[in-house]
Amino acid sequence: MVSHPVNDTVRLDAQDHGRLWRNFLVEISVVLLIFTLGAFVGILSGHKQLIEAEMLSRARAHVRDIVLTRRWNASYGGVYVEKRAGVLSNPYLKNPDITSTAGMIYTLKNPALMTREISELSEKDSDYRFHLTSLNLRNPSNAPDPWEREALLAFNTGLKETSAIITTGTGSQFRYMVPLLVEPKCLECHADQGYREGDVRGGISVSFDITPIQKGIEQSRLLLIGLTVVLFILLLGVVYLFVSKVYRQLDVALVKLREMATTDVLTGLFNRRHFFDQLANEISRHKRYRRDLSCIFMDLDHFKKINDQHGHAIGDEALRAMGKLLRKRCRQEDICARYGGEEVVILLPETALEKARTMAEVLRQQVAETPIPLPSGETFYLTASFGVAAIAGDSDEWSEAAEALLLRADRAVYRAKEQGRNRVVVERG
Repeated sequence: MVSHPVNDTVRLDAQDHGRLWRNFLVEISVVLLIFTLGAFVGILSGHKQLIEAEMLSRARAHVRDIVLTRRWNASYGGVYVEKRAGVLSNPYLKNPDITSTAGMIYTLKNPALMTREISELSEKDSDYRFHLTSLNLRNPSNAPDPWEREALLAFNTGLKETSAIITTGTGSQFRYMVPLLVEPKCLECHADQGYREGDVRGGISVSFDITPIQKGIEQSRLLLIGLTVVLFILLLGVVYLFVSKVYRQLDVALVKLREMATTDVLTGLFNRRHFFDQLANEISRHKRYRRDLSCIFMDLDHFKKINDQHGHAIGDEALRAMGKLLRKRCRQEDICARYGGEEVVILLPETALEKARTMAEVLRQQVAETPIPLPSGETFYLTASFGVAAIAGDSDEWSEAAEALLLRADRAVYRAKEQGRNRVVVERG
């Protein structure tokens, strides 16, 4: 009797279930962990980028204000202020002082000096400072620090701006710097240094304390970590509850899936895909041990007329009856499958050609003797044509055994139909 796909060989034992359950839980836990970590990293990264973008925008605004102020100063060739007590002349300018007709002394505040003095005021009264610096200095007090020096070198290669967060033991600072380009008014003071319009004269840097912001980011990070852990636990709990319900029906579902994957629903025989899987295995085994292997093709005669005369429901009933007959009459080791439509293929391991022909003849007679009931209570009978082929164990054609075997059996069944149907035809190699 032919083996049914649903049997003990495809049922998972308790150990298999346990392993499957554990593997699934581990995999879904990893997926959830990746999801929550991804969400955590994405939110944290977005939050950090938003804050850094805000700091960068603030720094650009400060620099823009001082550049506009410098440009205004330069457009007038500098601004003179009354030289009162505490007001010093710029030692790096030629003749910075003038005396009015009233005898009052005024000293010139050029853009560079004005920028430095504004920076000193902002550092005292605000939370940021400016620094005007260059690699070609007039005033040594404007010498760049290491970070500014690196930026100035990069500006000479075409960099348009740079920023960084500098953390020390006392806190964190946001630093921003842009190149300072030579404008026509700048040449009045710096032409002797070899500059031309458009050259990088130096740079303006701005810095401000972001220690409170960094502390806020750290607090947000800790809060987000806590929320992420809670979210992960909640998601994992929900998934575990859901999977535990599925697990109770896992055995039945897996067996059903295996049956659906290997069995033709209408006839209960193996399906075509499973047949070819088994055919490859049998070819390999018979080639190794040099055993005979036979194949039977069966095709119901005039099956289209049955569908046309009685309807497809009766045609399906006929196929079910043939499937039941074949499952009952074929041997346990035989592989019997619905090949397509009304065609059936049977693979007979370790069976010589003559024995396969005999089996096909028996099946032909039993098909012809099997009544098919009609709704009216009457019955009708079918016939089938059979093609038989085999590969002997000592054959030299094992390299293309599957193709050769099926091709010969297929040719044989066509010859059977050409010779009048309801007969067995053997195709010899």
